[in-house]
Amino acid sequence: MLKEFKTFAMRGNVVDLAVGLVIGAAFGKIVTSFVEDILMPPVGLALGKVDMRSLFIDLSGTRHASIAEAKAAGAATINYGIFLNTVVDFAIVAFAVFLLVRQVNRLRGPAPAAAPSTKDCPYCLTKIPLAATKCAACTTPLPALASAT
Repeated sequence: MLKEFKTFAMRGNVVDLAVGLVIGAAFGKIVTSFVEDILMPPVGLALGKVDMRSLFIDLSGTRHASIAEAKAAGAATINYGIFLNTVVDFAIVAFAVFLLVRQVNRLRGPAPAAAPSTKDCPYCLTKIPLAATKCAACTTPLPALASAT
């Protein structure tokens, strides 16, 4: 069982997936820091010196000064500021992944053309399998393949 697991784990796609997962997690932390520490403070300043993470709606009917105070009191809150940060975070990560995949696809180039599996009947021009000796549409016997002679 250990040998089978080693064979599974050493397959190229499993190792690539593991590396991608680790790099993706690290990249996610960088983007989260960028959103929370660099991008959202100027947005909050433009909106009137508001820390976006501190925006919430208190559903309990009492007034709490912060989300932490509301949670300590057991009040139900809608933390829309944190949600907005998360949406911006996701949008930046999704855009960065899009750019990365787009660039990788450009570097790979176009996929090689698949080998044809059909040919045209020389009499009725219907598509037929390469190995066919008789056309299914017009029932005409087909000439031998040029490569077979």
